[in-house]
Amino acid sequence: MLSWFIEPLGFEFMRNAILMAMLLGILCAVVGSYLIVQGMGLLGDVISHAVLPGLAIAFFFGVDIFLGAFISGTLSSFVIAWIQSQSKVKVDVAMAMVFSGFLALGIVLITLLGSKLDLHSILFGDVLGVTTTDVIRTGAIATFVLFMVKLFYKELLFYTFDPLGAQAMGLPVNLMHFGLTAAITLTIIASMQAVGVVLVVSLLIGPGITAYLLVKELHQMMLLGAISGVISSVSGMYISYYLNVPSGASIVLVVSGLFLLALLLSPTQGILTRPEIANRSGMMLRQLTYLKRR
Repeated sequence: MLSWFIEPLGFEFMRNAILMAMLLGILCAVVGSYLIVQGMGLLGDVISHAVLPGLAIAFFFGVDIFLGAFISGTLSSFVIAWIQSQSKVKVDVAMAMVFSGFLALGIVLITLLGSKLDLHSILFGDVLGVTTTDVIRTGAIATFVLFMVKLFYKELLFYTFDPLGAQAMGLPVNLMHFGLTAAITLTIIASMQAVGVVLVVSLLIGPGITAYLLVKELHQMMLLGAISGVISSVSGMYISYYLNVPSGASIVLVVSGLFLLALLLSPTQGILTRPEIANRSGMMLRQLTYLKRR
């Protein structure tokens, strides 16, 4: 059994991939928790696809593609805020328009600029191709984002649950909104190589929403979400290794499986553990026991 765990670690690409997946499991759970409690889960999906135009332009001009992705992803959130401030359009509709517009612009730019970017790799990721440099860069991003969350945790907590109250207290809510958007964009960029822009939203939302079903406090949600994210990432990598299936999809399937378990068995919100269901199950079990005795 021990050899089953050790064998994949004999390859450098697997060690890098597992370490990268663990870092992303922690980072995505912490940042994603803010999106969940704000009811802005779709924003992660928008930003993850909005990085495409920046990638295409940066690659064409020979600039670091991650810088282009950061600018493009951040710009998309400003466009959403601008549409909201200038009209009565609902936020989900604004997000849908920005999502589709930036995605289409990215695909058009990749074609027009004759870019040699691997669109399949960008969309679905390739965690087995990460290098030690990629792991160090992701570790630096994770350390910076987690440090800032720890430093401004109380202010972000207040802003997340009561933005109007935070503004009335004199907190710089616009700067805090930009900071959260920047953290989300950095997390997506760090995750892009592992699971791609299509699947990154699952890693960003999945562990956090699983923890949301099990605990009540935000810091507990971040901690349990990070544990869930690490378990999902490592399990997904081992499944990928032994079944020879895509790594990113394996990680996302484990994330989805853990969410389903929490949805069914959560002590307070579980479908199968609600008082009426538990009482009905207990009654049926007692009836079956009585019939067997007869």
